[in-house]
Amino acid sequence: MDTTPETRARMRTQKSRNTEVEMTLRRALHAAGLRYRVHRRPLKGVRREADVLFGPTKVAVFVDGCFWHGCPEHATWPKSNAEFWRTKIEGNRRRDRDTDERLRSAGWVPVRVWEHEDPVAAAARVLALVKARRASLGAHGDR
Repeated sequence: MDTTPETRARMRTQKSRNTEVEMTLRRALHAAGLRYRVHRRPLKGVRREADVLFGPTKVAVFVDGCFWHGCPEHATWPKSNAEFWRTKIEGNRRRDRDTDERLRSAGWVPVRVWEHEDPVAAAARVLALVKARRASLGAHGDR
């Protein structure tokens, strides 16, 4: 890959976990009384982590960055190394779809939260889903 030193430095500083959006989402979920696991694999043998995981209700939350996951509203396509980045981002999209399909097949509900979403509104959406799943599954471990 032919990148500039500036691009390499910028990419190295990108956080992949515990981002500001993720932390705000987790604080809102915790304040709503929910308890969860962080950065766990919902499915054994599948090397993909959910950012927030509600095991008893089988809800897996992923906080997706607009650039890395090709947000339909905010995705940007770099002009430098365009083919590399398009391949990379499209690969991420395929992996996200595959992850969601695997989770659904195993009885989980995947939730995708974009980094541009209001984390408090996203937390309300997750809270409603966890409560609904708790009621339908009779699961009580997520409080």
